[in-house]
Amino acid sequence: MNLNVGASPPLNGLGKQAAESRRKRKTAEIAQALSMTPVDVATLRRMAISEGGLLTDEIRRQVWPRLLNVSVDSIPEQLEKVDRENNKDFNQVLLDVQRSLRRFPPGMPDEQREGLQEELIDIILWVLVKNPQLHYYQGYHDIVVTFLLVLGERLATALVEKLSTHHLRDFMDPTMDNTKHILNYLMPIIERVNPEVYGFMQQAEVGTIFALSWLITWFGHVLSDFRHVVRLYDFFLACHPLMPIYFAAVIVLYREEEVLDCECDMAMVHHLLSRIPEDLPYETLISQAGDLFVQFPPSELAREAVQQRSQQTAASTFKDFELASTPQHPDVVLRKRRKEQQQQQQQHPLEAQRGTVAVVQPTARRIMKLAVMGLTVAMGAAALAVVNSALEWVPKLDLLFP
Repeated sequence: MNLNVGASPPLNGLGKQAAESRRKRKTAEIAQALSMTPVDVATLRRMAISEGGLLTDEIRRQVWPRLLNVSVDSIPEQLEKVDRENNKDFNQVLLDVQRSLRRFPPGMPDEQREGLQEELIDIILWVLVKNPQLHYYQGYHDIVVTFLLVLGERLATALVEKLSTHHLRDFMDPTMDNTKHILNYLMPIIERVNPEVYGFMQQAEVGTIFALSWLITWFGHVLSDFRHVVRLYDFFLACHPLMPIYFAAVIVLYREEEVLDCECDMAMVHHLLSRIPEDLPYETLISQAGDLFVQFPPSELAREAVQQRSQQTAASTFKDFELASTPQHPDVVLRKRRKEQQQQQQQHPLEAQRGTVAVVQPTARRIMKLAVMGLTVAMGAAALAVVNSALEWVPKLDLLFP
């Protein structure tokens, strides 16, 4: 089934002919990366991160499995049937799926939608039964339905299982402790970029719960345009599992004027921030989130986050890895980035004092840096070699890759 509900809009700021030319070049580059032996995963990551993302659902069906290191050939043709009647999660999953009508394309025939909802229930229950260490949470279905609409039931099941045991693992614990800990990374990012917004939010005592649904659904629950959802999924799948919290931070920072103009009251600020505007400049925000990750990697934020809670999480204990297809090491990347930052601070000392971050236009060099620092599950656990360098990330890799 080819819904193609996630086709990308024209690339920013380009005329129709120029945009089409860029799309063709990008499509050709993706096809070339897929045809290589082994597949050029580093290039696929760059394509997923760069402007426009992966462009179409047809391309996503080929690339998303590569980004998660899922072998398409090994996926069974049919799922084993799950005993719904004796499944402890069935009733809650059913209720959530029944409430998910708006996640399906407008105008879809009821019969087709109902069939997809049945498949959605089957995928969720199958993953949970096969992985009893995972616990269902409300919002999980918002992520699963995105994969179902793009990939179809067979592919979606395999990718959702991999995602659930990696990127989403912290959300699927018996308690929300690890999820709350990941939210603790939000304020340190905001503080480094805009101390005024940070101070205002602290004074309002708004906390971070407004971003909970953003984080645990990868924004799938709060964005109405499916094209924006899959564009973010391209980005998140190509990057570190904490990237959604960086994207949450840039949304808050983008709304600086609205925040500072709001009454400094917890309820008022929470109400403002919990509603995402429809007209966000997604490509700009994606670029900014990538820049912030490079400038303020999780290792630099972990100490502040851990001050609120000492237990490690799977995402926060991630170490940066070397991509097999690139000679650059993360420590080299960061040193270069820090040198660039120092030069910028010397040229613009006032901006450095204010903690502002200039918007960096997407470039192949910057995107490669971000891809190098991404989660390299596409290499497979056996090929994940920790970079032995002076740059030390928070330890305990075995939590993420046992």
